[in-house]
Amino acid sequence: MKVRLMLSCLCDAVYGEVGVATARVLESADCEIYFPVAQTCCGQPPFNAGDWNAARAVAMRTLEVFDGDSPVVVPSASCAAMVRHGFALLGLTAPRQCYELCEFIVNVLGRKEWGGSVDPRRVALHRACHGRMIGLRDQQRQLLKSIKGLEVVEVGTPEQCCGFGGSFSVTHGKVSEGIGLEKLRQIEAAGVDQVVSGDMGCAMHLQGLAKRHSMDIKFVHVAQVLAEALD
Repeated sequence: MKVRLMLSCLCDAVYGEVGVATARVLESADCEIYFPVAQTCCGQPPFNAGDWNAARAVAMRTLEVFDGDSPVVVPSASCAAMVRHGFALLGLTAPRQCYELCEFIVNVLGRKEWGGSVDPRRVALHRACHGRMIGLRDQQRQLLKSIKGLEVVEVGTPEQCCGFGGSFSVTHGKVSEGIGLEKLRQIEAAGVDQVVSGDMGCAMHLQGLAKRHSMDIKFVHVAQVLAEALD
């Protein structure tokens, strides 16, 4: 199947390894990848900050770059939610098919298991809030649980926000930090080796908090774990 790969701003600027892992995962699932090199941002940062004129301009650029009929796949539920729902609020028509990575693997490709194996470890899955907006349920967990060597454990209140919220973490720093620290305390109590997230924004926020508060917690994107299981 032909797919168009959308990589978020954070992937481009900070987490390039997540983009590489995403490409490996899609190629292993027999997908032919087209990567529009002219892509920039989906427009979510200015959208969340309330600058909808700027968000609309950036979103229109995204629509131009990703014009076509093949599915758009992005390793971020928040970017997928922006395209599928935020664009409509801006008065724009979203690409007909835009999916978060694991949502695409399970719902479109029909793979109920990922398989493969990794070094034995206990992991916690962080569920990004935007996943609920696009109907992302247990697809990430389903794929992870099928990998030999992984023990996926529930942590505290799994639906609780990490506190990032994009610009929210800047405009409401103390509130954001408090929410994130509560999440980190739940993770510490679970005694996991690693936290797996489908969104780099969540991982970046929690990882930064953990470092500042001397918490030894490791974070990884779900695409990296799926790619690791291929080796």
